[in-house]
Amino acid sequence: MRVLDLTLRLEKGMRGVDYETKYTVARDGWNARTLHLYSHCGTHMDSPYHFEAGEQTIDQIPIADCIGNAWVVALDNLADQTPITLAHLGPLVDQIRPGDGVLLRTLWSRHVGDADHYRDHFPPISPELARWMVQRQVRMVGVEPPSVADVNDLTAVTEIHQILLGAGIIIVEGLTGLDQIDGPKCIFGAMPLKIAGGDGAPCRAFAIVGADW
Repeated sequence: MRVLDLTLRLEKGMRGVDYETKYTVARDGWNARTLHLYSHCGTHMDSPYHFEAGEQTIDQIPIADCIGNAWVVALDNLADQTPITLAHLGPLVDQIRPGDGVLLRTLWSRHVGDADHYRDHFPPISPELARWMVQRQVRMVGVEPPSVADVNDLTAVTEIHQILLGAGIIIVEGLTGLDQIDGPKCIFGAMPLKIAGGDGAPCRAFAIVGADW
């Protein structure tokens, strides 16, 4: 059994990330920083409140719902801005069961160093696929881009978030390292900061491979 880290490193200069030194060992006896984080920076989880698809905030999502079985969909050669449709799931369409998670592996995290390309040109989830996930009762969906839909198209990004979040599907965005997962199955977990009334929060995401389902 192996535990794999699927979390982007939060670095100063990333969109939504800043910090400054508050204390130092030399001056104060310990090191500490003050962090300034956008609630959807880096690897993060959305709550239904993010798009008012429901009243549930990030601190109200049960921790037990944040981990479970997941399928990895390999989409490594997908062109920029190609909508991800049901057809892209291939034979996994018949294997994904109610309560399973779905991780869309696009290798998009390789663009994280180019902030504009990373944010503006990723393959989004199509309305067709989002509705299918609701019908199939998918529990959690994870993607490598910073969003499940085009952040420059308010209508589209609202529609996809409301479809998924409105059905209680947990969304995790900004994943990395999905290519570390051998095979189509893993146990996937993402643990968000417990922010009162939060619309979302950075989280530590991971996969467990080699464990029995």
